[in-house]
Amino acid sequence: MESLIREKDFNEAGKGSAEVKNVLKRLGIDPAILRRIAVASYEAEINVAAHSLGGAMLSHIYQDRIHMIFMDNGPGIADIEQAMMPGFSTADEMVRELGFGAGLGLPNIQKNVDALHIVSEAGDSTMLEFLIFFNDNGQ
Repeated sequence: MESLIREKDFNEAGKGSAEVKNVLKRLGIDPAILRRIAVASYEAEINVAAHSLGGAMLSHIYQDRIHMIFMDNGPGIADIEQAMMPGFSTADEMVRELGFGAGLGLPNIQKNVDALHIVSEAGDSTMLEFLIFFNDNGQ
């Protein structure tokens, strides 16, 4: 599944994550696992809308796991380690006024996934991908 994410479009951001959750629910995925997927994918989708020039979400559903990839069109993350710290945010005033940009997106993603990989640098695009297994032991 692929979903486009437009810059600062908070009316549409999150709909791709909801579609993925609905597909997985129909497949009978455990509700606790569904919640983890919904939280991680929503946070990643909102991050693309809030912090980038837009991008895309790709979802690959396998028998035992989901692999999700979020790609954006810049401006990149200067310091990934700093961006992973709870409360750190580069959100602009408009994003904060809408109730986003509290600096919890990446930490919430990390807390809910079984594997996380981020490739980014300042002035370039960002690629965030994660795996969540459909059983509770992460295998």
